Amino acid sequence: MRLDKLLGSQTDLSRKEARQVIKDGLVQVGDSVIRDPGFSVDPEQETVTVAGTPLAYKEYLYLMLNKPEGCISATEDHTQKTVLELVPPELYRDGLFPAGRLDADTTGFVLLTDDGAFAHDILSPKHHVQKTYIATLAEPVTEECLEKVRGGIELKDGTVCLPADVRALSEREAELKLVEGKYHQVKRMFAAAGNRVVALRRTAIGDVPLDPSLAPGECRELRKEELSVLQNRQK
Repeated sequence: MRLDKLLGSQTDLSRKEARQVIKDGLVQVGDSVIRDPGFSVDPEQETVTVAGTPLAYKEYLYLMLNKPEGCISATEDHTQKTVLELVPPELYRDGLFPAGRLDADTTGFVLLTDDGAFAHDILSPKHHVQKTYIATLAEPVTEECLEKVRGGIELKDGTVCLPADVRALSEREAELKLVEGKYHQVKRMFAAAGNRVVALRRTAIGDVPLDPSLAPGECRELRKEELSVLQNRQK
């Protein structure tokens, strides 16, 4: 791998900034200072040091974010704050994107990664990776409403949603588990069943729950066991 590409993929440096850092003599491969951005390096076999700090190479990055309200699930936007803007510099690197989208007013677990194949498998209904939501509803939860959602529901535009695992948590709260993620799906399903969602929070992806210690807007790397649970769930 080119040295400047490695730095760009493993740090918050842009490729341009990485090239300048290398030319300034701040990067070592093993015991040698390397000033050539195109120098070929094997990050799994060689130690790369940037300004005296060894680079901890990770081919891909997986982050758990507690998305706050008013933030959009996109990589960039000129009018609204995006989920990537919440990632602290020490965790940020080029190529990160949200694996799936939550509406601006929906809160909770967003998975950020630069592993496209992993994200595709997480989102594909055929892999049955459930996403768990808690919906706060305008009207009391009725068994009739829950049965409509459980049976699969056809939306006004003809879109057919797969049957969902749903249960009442309280008079106006319901927990819903889906393996697909159609546009505004939870809100539209409850609307089609005769109720209205006034607040929505994603609490888990697969069998990995949102870390309760993460405040809104905070994120951390997935732990090895959490990543393993998701990877095994895809198979």
